[in-house]
Amino acid sequence: MSRRAELLAPAGGFDSLMAAIQGGADAVYFGVEQLNMRARATMNFTTEDLPKIAAIANEHKIKTYLTLNTTVYDHDLALVKRILQSAKDAGITAVIASDQAVIASARSIDFTVHISTQVNITNIETIKFYALFADVMVLSRELSLRQMKAICDAIEQEQIKGPSGALIRIEVFAHGALCMAISGKCYLSLHTHNASANRGACVQNCRRRYSVTDLEEGHELEIDNEYIMSAKDLCTLPFLDQLLQTGVLVMKIEGRGKGADYVKTVTQCYREAIDAYYSGCFDQEQVASWMERLESVFNRGFWSGYYLGQHLGEWTDAPGSKATQKKIYIGKGNHYYPKIGIAEFDIEAYPLQVGDKVMITGPTTGVVETVIESLHVNDGGAADIAQKGDRCAFPLPVPVRNSDKLYKIVNV
Repeated sequence: MSRRAELLAPAGGFDSLMAAIQGGADAVYFGVEQLNMRARATMNFTTEDLPKIAAIANEHKIKTYLTLNTTVYDHDLALVKRILQSAKDAGITAVIASDQAVIASARSIDFTVHISTQVNITNIETIKFYALFADVMVLSRELSLRQMKAICDAIEQEQIKGPSGALIRIEVFAHGALCMAISGKCYLSLHTHNASANRGACVQNCRRRYSVTDLEEGHELEIDNEYIMSAKDLCTLPFLDQLLQTGVLVMKIEGRGKGADYVKTVTQCYREAIDAYYSGCFDQEQVASWMERLESVFNRGFWSGYYLGQHLGEWTDAPGSKATQKKIYIGKGNHYYPKIGIAEFDIEAYPLQVGDKVMITGPTTGVVETVIESLHVNDGGAADIAQKGDRCAFPLPVPVRNSDKLYKIVNV
């Protein structure tokens, strides 16, 4: 195998960026300002963050992809050009784009382009067209493995190359949320809330419970057991070997709106699975272990998407997460004593006690998990529990910062 697949992880903030690195990502993707498909997310970078993002990525030898893939109007064009120039100047690797104006603007400054799934690429002729502008293309999420393989085989056979002179690389979504609409093109949110999903402002009203009404007699029926527009999350781990055998070269994890713990756990699982495939030891026993870990973080249940040929979606039976674990906010970092490896935290919400499994997250820390084996409370001696309002300290092998948050991990 001359070309090895790249693992692409989401980064909604600096904590998720570090979590992706800790999880073993080869590259990260992220949005800035309002022109990305997660514009409503509470976690979004700014243009001023770009040099720092690039510096962190360079330090850890990973690639950085800026998503600028919303519908673009005339009044957006000046912002588009400013963001693209800032990204190139900062050393960002490439831009993920769908609008022709963004693609043309990027090419005009010789900035590498990747084609977004919003373009809905489903055939080799479309690949040939976009090869004039881009080196990587994300296929439509509704294709089967057989269709993906046909496209990848044709790229090899016909030696279809992008502007860089390298063969086109195909990217697909490997894990994460699926939209009810074709490759994310949805107008439901715009219709009901004047908030366009195609401008990154989706309110996710497809994830809610609905009833249907007989317009002739007025009888109203609730849709039992299923949220009929809310698909389960895509998960390709059980057949990751088959997916890689199609020839796809970028495996993308969805989740820029998810927490750093989600990013780290999912990235780690797919890192291990991809490595196992290339080393020839990918098997279903390992898959079972990876699936157990994936189920511990946010999910709506899992299905294989359309990759194995299904024509209808599998719908969730609940509005929220099916994670087997949840995190409860406990407090925030206060100080770290590096010589003795002791972290100090202010307890702001719930008690912390010896034996608790905890998680610390932060923009520089990323995600760190440990079990509390000993506690010191309020500058006193050893204690079994720290209450709300206490300042406590416990051993931790990595530094913490004042901005770091402490969570207790509990099973649900």
